[in-house]
Amino acid sequence: MTRPTINDVARAAGVSKGAVSFALNSRPGLAPGTRERILKVAQEIGWTPSFRARALSVSRALAVGLVIARPPDTLGADPFFPSFIAGLESVLSEHDHALLLQVVADHERERPSYRRLVDEGRVDGVFVTDLFVDDPRPALLAELGLPAVIIGPALGKGIWPAVGVDDAPGIMGAVEHLVALGHSHIAHVAGPHGMVHGHSRQRAWSTALLRAGLAQGPCIEADFSAESGAAATRQLLDLAEPPTAIVYANDLMAMAGMSLAQSRGIDVPTDLSITGYDDTEIAAHLQPTLTTVSSDVIGTGRAAATRLLELIDKQPPTDIVLPPARLVVRNSSGPWRPTHRP
Repeated sequence: MTRPTINDVARAAGVSKGAVSFALNSRPGLAPGTRERILKVAQEIGWTPSFRARALSVSRALAVGLVIARPPDTLGADPFFPSFIAGLESVLSEHDHALLLQVVADHERERPSYRRLVDEGRVDGVFVTDLFVDDPRPALLAELGLPAVIIGPALGKGIWPAVGVDDAPGIMGAVEHLVALGHSHIAHVAGPHGMVHGHSRQRAWSTALLRAGLAQGPCIEADFSAESGAAATRQLLDLAEPPTAIVYANDLMAMAGMSLAQSRGIDVPTDLSITGYDDTEIAAHLQPTLTTVSSDVIGTGRAAATRLLELIDKQPPTDIVLPPARLVVRNSSGPWRPTHRP
């Protein structure tokens, strides 16, 4: 069966092909009754838009890109991306844009990917995640003329707009919560110091301790993976004076750390309090349930998609306010006890 075309809609509705185009693309210039008749006819004869034809008509790919530099076998363990992509798709699908996802093994392979996307005309813009403190990608994308939106906290004024929740209040809230419970020896298992969100979360932990008048606890750099979280926890618990509480830079490391502690006979939270960051779905179903920081990842995806499409269309930015990160107190954090000796 032949797919109905715009010409078929025009004949059935008794209007010109141009009028059909105006109606289907929500452009002004048609009487409301005419627009409604055209849309009704299009629905009745089963007309659906041709993605390729629309892309050619506007000289665009009608697609945006997300290049992720992670080993493919570890990407599935990160709870951020499924929710973030769901948020992206909820907006992109409404605007008939596709999301082109590429996963590369490391950042050395990421930069050539952007060049290929531009050379092949496959995307109109990209999302940039896992920003580094000295990241060459924003400048590269500016050189390539490829619009971009940075995901996460930005350091200073950058080339491209940044969309994300400030993670500092969440981490500071976790430290303040532990201080209120009587803890004074609070450690941090950080993300990579070279990554913006690893750096910002470590700085928030340090600032919160300073404001509380406490000495800096031990800080161990990890890479956000469960394996590195367990290894960092092992180092902390082997110290001559182990911490009574640990603030982790994400839930995955916190869950691995909690399991490692429990395997050593350390009770959480009686002997050791633990907090995470992400509020992954499983966090509320662990034993004990995990105290963690929640942020609107799906909302971040929606906001990022909205901003990138505006950037591509050279439209002024929509004023989007994301709710701040907030601490969700559960059972993995408890009062400090003088007999604490993990």
